[in-house]
Amino acid sequence: MAQSKTLGSEKISSLLIKQSMPAALGVLVLSIYNLVDTIFVGNYVGPLGIAAVTVVMPITFFMSSVGMAIGIGGGSIISRALGSDNKEKAHLTFGNMIGMTLTVAAVFVIISSLYIEEVLIMFGGKGEILGYAIEYFGILLIGIPFLAWAMMSNNIIRAEGKPKFAMLVMMIPAVSNIILDAVFIVYFKWGIMGAAWATTISYILSAVYALGFFALRQSELRLERKHFRIDLSIAREITSLGGVTLARQGTISLLVLVLNHTLFRYGGEISIAVYGIISRMIMFALFPVMGLVQGFVPIAGYNYGAEYWLRVKEVVNTAIKYGVGLSFIIFITVLLGADSIVRIFSKDVEILMETPYALRIAFLATPLIAVQLIGASYFQAIGKPGPALVLSLSKQGFFLIPLVLILPVFLGIDGVWIAFPIADLSSTLVTWLYLKKEINQRLDPLIQLQSAYS
Repeated sequence: MAQSKTLGSEKISSLLIKQSMPAALGVLVLSIYNLVDTIFVGNYVGPLGIAAVTVVMPITFFMSSVGMAIGIGGGSIISRALGSDNKEKAHLTFGNMIGMTLTVAAVFVIISSLYIEEVLIMFGGKGEILGYAIEYFGILLIGIPFLAWAMMSNNIIRAEGKPKFAMLVMMIPAVSNIILDAVFIVYFKWGIMGAAWATTISYILSAVYALGFFALRQSELRLERKHFRIDLSIAREITSLGGVTLARQGTISLLVLVLNHTLFRYGGEISIAVYGIISRMIMFALFPVMGLVQGFVPIAGYNYGAEYWLRVKEVVNTAIKYGVGLSFIIFITVLLGADSIVRIFSKDVEILMETPYALRIAFLATPLIAVQLIGASYFQAIGKPGPALVLSLSKQGFFLIPLVLILPVFLGIDGVWIAFPIADLSSTLVTWLYLKKEINQRLDPLIQLQSAYS
């Protein structure tokens, strides 16, 4: 309790740094894994390998999102049930979560195995990419149930208040994938098959660690056969609570699907490979901002709940100031170093010609992106899911997808890259208006009222 009280008393600037650093480290590890994976594929398989991984990414991302959504929805029920000492409900929820996760994963694997070509073509696996994508995805399907289980378990472990174990569930596959990439792709020279086995085995290792957490009784949850019976009320609650996460993550998968088809139509296989590099760089470069956002949420939420209105406003302003500063440094780094960055991924002539330009365009609005991320997270922190969902979906769902469909008609492949900064600017403007209205109409009057009575 004393530790949580520091959220309402410690200096905001030092508190933000203290809360953000571990979160940034977690994001960094995951982004390095994605980055290194792409570097291995780019240098030892080639642009078609990067394109194949890019095509498969939204499919596996969707399944990890299903596991995450079930985990977040069920984790919320479990944490509240444990808090009220209703262990039977916690156990029954866990049993239902396992059943839901494994059922969805099994159905997904069966359908994808039977219609593997159709699924990959739907997600943009066309031309020469298709053969690579089939080889990669066919092996990855073995690991899909393990991925879904690991993502679901990760959120249960967090709900039990054991973040270090949860962090290891995420770090184990990241570290093992990098090691296995070196062994399978470089040493054994397995090409795209090596990349697939490295990823699949990493999923399995993560799932085994999570299973060990429960099997070795490090968890409070104990399961019996009766806990696996379907409880429709719990299943509905899990679905309802996890729906926001699934909608947000599903929109990202839909975006990549639209992007892959548009890129292939206007730029061919090489443009999908270019986007594969850009998407990895966006995740990697923004890790300090993402860490800042994750650190911001508990501080804003605690002080809002404690009715420390002035501290709420201060943490919003401080987080935005730090976020914009970090984003500007990232922007300058990418702008000046784009050519050198791309050479790390590939020595292919077409990749070296096309990617630096596209990378610079995609990062043009980066200095403002922190405003959008912090603004959307603010509404999540204070318990307003409606605005939080709208603002979270605004960039990908409301702006980027339509722009990717419209702009290339007039501008060709350049329209795809230009869509990114326009979507960033538009979503930032919408978020700023939401946030400004919330501060002016609610937060400032509460601060004035509190000052008058203090």
